[in-house]
Amino acid sequence: MAKEPHKRNNLQKALDEAVWINFRHRTTDYKVGVIESVKGGYILAHPDHSMFEGEHFEPLPSDYSEMTYKHMTTIGMDEDPLKHWEEIRGAFQVLDGELLRFILAKKVPLKKMIRFELACRGYDKNHKWVGFEKAQKVWLSDE
Repeated sequence: MAKEPHKRNNLQKALDEAVWINFRHRTTDYKVGVIESVKGGYILAHPDHSMFEGEHFEPLPSDYSEMTYKHMTTIGMDEDPLKHWEEIRGAFQVLDGELLRFILAKKVPLKKMIRFELACRGYDKNHKWVGFEKAQKVWLSDE
């Protein structure tokens, strides 16, 4: 019995899930794309799957630098959120409001803090153990 393709009712959620899956599998050949289903909704499928040959795959965002507050609101209101969004939001939700205001008011460089934390863990950009010295070279060098 053939397994049903993974389906989402919302295009943005399907795109978000595909971006996350592709990120998680960035060191392999596995990737997914999003196509509109003739039965409604959107299907996450491998772009080279023979079942979807010739189908139009929706373009995936390359990053979230242009994410809107509307998109964030949709994520926050989702009754069944994608796990990665739930964890990212949760990390901010538990921070004291005064700390969040301080971060914004004093322009604390979150990107640098994240890079520093990743360097302290000893892994490279593909989550391969490289040791602490090499991780510092990977994460703490100027981009």
